[in-house]
Amino acid sequence: MTAPQVEIYGPGYHPSQTKHHEWRTAENSAAHLLPHLERLGRANPRLRVLDVGAGSGTITASLARYLPSEGTILATDISDDILDRARTHAEAQGPDVSRRISFQRASAYELPFPDGAFDVVHAHQVLCHLASPADAVREMLRVCAPGGGVVSLRETDMGMWCFWPAREELEQFRQLATDVMVANGGQAEGGRRLLSWVLQAGAERADVEAGFGTWCYSAPQDRRAWGGSMIDRLRTGQMRDKGFDLGLVTERGIEEMIRAWEDWMAADDATLGIMNGEVIVKKK
Repeated sequence: MTAPQVEIYGPGYHPSQTKHHEWRTAENSAAHLLPHLERLGRANPRLRVLDVGAGSGTITASLARYLPSEGTILATDISDDILDRARTHAEAQGPDVSRRISFQRASAYELPFPDGAFDVVHAHQVLCHLASPADAVREMLRVCAPGGGVVSLRETDMGMWCFWPAREELEQFRQLATDVMVANGGQAEGGRRLLSWVLQAGAERADVEAGFGTWCYSAPQDRRAWGGSMIDRLRTGQMRDKGFDLGLVTERGIEEMIRAWEDWMAADDATLGIMNGEVIVKKK
């Protein structure tokens, strides 16, 4: 008998890690899903959505606004603490959002739901943190309803960050973040490998829509959200500690990267573009 997969979120849940996650919404991080959500909702007022690895729940809450009159969304994560944070966020959006959302601790490797239990299964930046992404996709496909249900996935790619102004220290940060992700058992090339994982999980290529979407951090508030969080990671948290443990960085290097992020946040012409692989699987 095969031992069950153990799911661990390597970066941890320190605010330095999760703060910038709360910038994410359905509109800037799940736009490829929204037309399918609206289409399915028109046909089924009781649409059932599962959000796997929901984290702080900002995408979950914004997806809830697109649900039909009696639609519901179940948010899962492996951390009770982060689910409490997601619950608090949902309640702050008001009763029309919070009444639609429930929360349950669950692993992506072993979703505790029957086959075909959900019309839509969504996961965002989950697979890149897993040692066996295809196994998690296989579980998501299992709990997705046949006959028209969809699985929606989106994963970043650490090799597809584009900075301006160009700074060697920012590239050094990207490499540090990449090396720490890999050391944690994650998948730094998740965006470009996403389609491959879906096919390994058993999906037929004809049933898969694959593409790429972007994040752009350019407006002042967006630069502060991203750059401030990256500085926090350099000052505290798992990435800093792991970087020192593995000999990937020095204290001087940390300070130089912090100054580079501060300069980037202050520059009116600063931009950061990040590519994300996106997939929609239509379940037969």
